[in-house]
Amino acid sequence: MFSIYNYNAVELVAGVDEVGRGPLAGPVIACAVILPIEYSIKGLNDSKKLSKKKREELFPIIKDQAISIGLGISDVKTIDKYNIREATFMAMKSALRKLDPKPVRALIDGESIKDISIPNKGIVGGDNLIDSIKAASIIAKVTRDNIMKEYAKIFYEYGFEKNSGYGTQIHMDALKKYRATPIHRKSFKPVSNSLPSIRWAIKNNRINWLGQKLAALYLRKLNFKKIEIINKSFISKKIDIVCFKSNVHHFINVFSAYQSINKKTKEDILKKPHNSFIHYIEQSEIIDFEIQKSVFGQIFVEIRKGGPNIIFKENIF
Repeated sequence: MFSIYNYNAVELVAGVDEVGRGPLAGPVIACAVILPIEYSIKGLNDSKKLSKKKREELFPIIKDQAISIGLGISDVKTIDKYNIREATFMAMKSALRKLDPKPVRALIDGESIKDISIPNKGIVGGDNLIDSIKAASIIAKVTRDNIMKEYAKIFYEYGFEKNSGYGTQIHMDALKKYRATPIHRKSFKPVSNSLPSIRWAIKNNRINWLGQKLAALYLRKLNFKKIEIINKSFISKKIDIVCFKSNVHHFINVFSAYQSINKKTKEDILKKPHNSFIHYIEQSEIIDFEIQKSVFGQIFVEIRKGGPNIIFKENIF
């Protein structure tokens, strides 16, 4: 046992906090921070008590002065499989394991963590008492908010850039109208009552819409960045997704279908160049051809029971 106030100042002590237990969508994120004996970070506080502007100001300062920072993420599949409490502990353990150097002990906001080699103590209200926990809460909060902002470019109907996945009125209205997305927590009751089906997608003319979302998530798994579904009528006929990878600007056309498509039809769709891509892009003012390299690709999404079948042709020219 050790005191949270009188531990040896020369020891490496980590503060741990989490963000995202309550939202209906998105991951839960934990952060572990080791601060040096001497540091100058003015305004440290529980992230919930700070403005968005202040959190973003403190974020790079903490990263610059901390000895080590570890992040742990439990995605929605983990949350649905194990429950939010266990998923949170898993994220905390992951955050602690990523610290280098390793801490001698850790102070956890809330409950202590079991089944980990690092001695630790849970501190109720620790994010109001311990600077390293305050710092961890800020890093976790800003990191999660940024992730949800990226998801908002794919699922723009749900207001994730503002609500971060929490059940605001805009979010609940969208959940009712558009149903749950793959990043919603199906084990949470408001979501479990709003799960989509192929029948619903067909009835509500949502096959292409759903295909675009699935294609964007597929690109995310392939480590594409700044993925955005284009919601502009004058280019949406030809370009559905804009994204980046290795400093290359990718423009993607998505073809979606709910019934089985024979192999020849798929091949014909994927090998057919859309020459009008360039015409639409030149009018869209999305890209300056003088400073950006561009690639034009196509994704075929076959929506079916048991999960989609996705084929990606990265460059169709």
